Amino acid sequence: MASDRPRSEVLPTGAGLSSGEAARRLAADGPNRLPAGERSPVLLLLLREMVHFFALLLWAAAGLALLAGMPQLSVAIVVVVLFNGAFAFVQEYRADQASRRLRELIPADVTVRRDGHRMVVRAADLVRGDVVLLEAGDRISADLELAEVHALAVNESTLTGESVPVRHREQATVFAGTFVVEGQAEAVVVATGAGTRLAAIATLTRAATRPPSPLARRLSKVIKVVAGMALGVGGVFFVLTQLLGMAPADGFLLALGVTVALVPEGLLPTVTLSLARAARLMASRKALVRHLEAVETLGSATFICTDKTGTLTRNEMTVVEIWTPAGPLDLGSPARAAEIMRSAVLCSTGRLVPADGGHRGVGDPMEVALHALALSAGAREDAAVTRRYPFDPVRRRSSAVAGGRLHLKGAPDAVLPLCEQAPGASRALAEMSARGLRVLAVACRDDPSEGAAEEIERGLTLLGLVGLEDPPREGVAEAIATCRHAGIKLAMITGDHPGTARAIAEQVGLLGPDPLVLTGRELPGDDESLGALLDRDGAVIARVTPEDKLRIARALRSRGHVVAMTGDGVNDGPALREADIGIAMGASGTDVAREAADLVLLDDHFATIVTAVELGRATYANIRRFLTYHLTDNVAELTPFLVWALSGGTIPLALTVLQVLALDIGTDLLPALALGAEPANPRTMRGPARTGALLDRRLLFRVFGVLGPAEAAVEMAAFATVLLLGGWTLGVTPAPALLAAASGTAFAAVVLGQFANAFACRSETRWAGRLPWRGNPLLLWAVATEAGMLLVFLGFPPLATLLGGAFPPPVGWALAASAIPAVIGVDAAYKAVRARGPFRGAPPPQKGI
Repeated sequence: MASDRPRSEVLPTGAGLSSGEAARRLAADGPNRLPAGERSPVLLLLLREMVHFFALLLWAAAGLALLAGMPQLSVAIVVVVLFNGAFAFVQEYRADQASRRLRELIPADVTVRRDGHRMVVRAADLVRGDVVLLEAGDRISADLELAEVHALAVNESTLTGESVPVRHREQATVFAGTFVVEGQAEAVVVATGAGTRLAAIATLTRAATRPPSPLARRLSKVIKVVAGMALGVGGVFFVLTQLLGMAPADGFLLALGVTVALVPEGLLPTVTLSLARAARLMASRKALVRHLEAVETLGSATFICTDKTGTLTRNEMTVVEIWTPAGPLDLGSPARAAEIMRSAVLCSTGRLVPADGGHRGVGDPMEVALHALALSAGAREDAAVTRRYPFDPVRRRSSAVAGGRLHLKGAPDAVLPLCEQAPGASRALAEMSARGLRVLAVACRDDPSEGAAEEIERGLTLLGLVGLEDPPREGVAEAIATCRHAGIKLAMITGDHPGTARAIAEQVGLLGPDPLVLTGRELPGDDESLGALLDRDGAVIARVTPEDKLRIARALRSRGHVVAMTGDGVNDGPALREADIGIAMGASGTDVAREAADLVLLDDHFATIVTAVELGRATYANIRRFLTYHLTDNVAELTPFLVWALSGGTIPLALTVLQVLALDIGTDLLPALALGAEPANPRTMRGPARTGALLDRRLLFRVFGVLGPAEAAVEMAAFATVLLLGGWTLGVTPAPALLAAASGTAFAAVVLGQFANAFACRSETRWAGRLPWRGNPLLLWAVATEAGMLLVFLGFPPLATLLGGAFPPPVGWALAASAIPAVIGVDAAYKAVRARGPFRGAPPPQKGI
């Protein structure tokens, strides 16, 4: 807990707390652990997947089927519900654990001074007032006030986003979750557990609720409309049965059967499996999906807020330019840089060391970059350091005496005034700074005297200026250009310096034509003004806090944007949850960011986002494809009941309720799944995402005005023709064998019509003949399997009898087969008319469900 004692009770450090006092404070304040978020029981998580709206609808359908005397239908629907619930549960079980992962940032042990002795205690036993001893490599375990500092540098990027280690002086505060990269310090604990800055961010992460995905909102509307239609049609049929004189019990059972038949049992499995397949594809391309709906959400993104360090850049400082009084050095010939790099390394402590067959940096990343170039240049540390003057935030430089020479590096404005005249240095510094480089000045002098740093750091000879940068990742500029081509707005949100952020934004092409570079402190206080200010392409916001990122995500969403937020640090967790889709870095990011995100980039490559967006857009298009396919089948399934009702029962039912179920789950499911695997086409990333309704006017007209009527017309024509050729006359009940043959013909006509419909649904604009037949091999296998199932349903007598159909006669097969050219033909004609019409090339209508 945060300390409420006067500071005089905490400092000075002295011998530290006594063991007795530490135990008393631990009992009073509790262990130094982050509060764990509430965790839902596993069974409750599973139950949630079984009782959402669509699941409840299916449970009701199963119950109604059982009441209607159709136990086979009831069992089949229950299997569908259990399959979907179990699959969704497995996908979501690992989610929502960001606050628990935060605790892993607290080290297991920490070095303290108690009872006047140095000792190691568990981090959980740390209490307010404890004296903590810090060294390079230590992760800080609580919020600490520095009492004694020796060249301390702390990497605070996980909390602030700042890529450069921070140099602290006495009485400054360092926070839990950060780590020491250089120097030593003694510090006093001022806050533990829930009172730390890290805990505050954890609270923000838990409080930021993930909004419903666009797909969830759209599917909810679709399901409610379809459910309403099913219940309405069922009610109308019950009324019609009573008008036709049917017994109420029989009429009720028929109405129940019609209602159950119109419930799209295969819709949710198709959506779930389509998303799962897209998620597997994304994983193979280095984008790990943690929530299935995130697949489609990313495809709907209209605004991407990206971090800088580790996302657009490699988070690796590199020397890119060296200027000397004799002129610039060619880094292609690093040997020329040996002298200046030798001096720079001698007054540094950061090193590049061998590790696991390669190398890793230890210490300040800038000093590691200097050492890396020194090794390439062949600069040798051939003199032992006899005195070292560590970096000081007031002097803003560090120096060392080695081989009878003083070697010094630091901020140019702190070094150049101490040097003898160096013509051209000021201009070179201005030019390097304008390019966004971090610039160090390196100098030396011979025969330094004994004394304090301020006494000997004078009369220096400037060796040169060293320019460093955190270079952009390869392919980032191309990825940003692709995002713009796809109508996606971009903004850089970083904790880094605004000058550095602007330079990187310019290098990768992110900065827009009307440049906007702000800091977090300059952002408007109200969300409406904030959203209006940032609703542009290419803004850069630097020095942001976790609260700023949270507000930015919320403000942009309030303006109708589907917001994707990238991040890699602890500070990014709340915003990743608030955004429509959070994207975390997998290799360099923290566990907190990864667990708060919906999508994790395994290679930390911004360009992978573009690939994932393309797959997401393709998934949205595929959902529309199999919705068209499903709904067309529903038209063909409902038509026999409409004809029977409108004819007053004089025309028999062409399909039974169990045949309708066999169509929904047996023959239609595999082609629908195959349509969910349709690959992206070259137009996928052209223009803005289609973020409107799944069922818009174009799709509904195609279903109810083109494909559905064509399939239903062939179905009913084939059914009536077989009856008439068998001697049936209108108003007379046909013989059972004749009715079964005619019903089998209608069933075959629907299935064969769906063959054609599957290929027609591969594109909303091009007719099936223009599409490559092998472009979707899964569809070929699905249709072949569907053909086999058709023969089983009609040719296996026990099953055919159960369903209420029979194997059609030859003429019936010929009539049923005509559904293929009929459906393909009307679809081709419709697309041709649309292509020549006034809306050619216009964006699709977005009003609908």
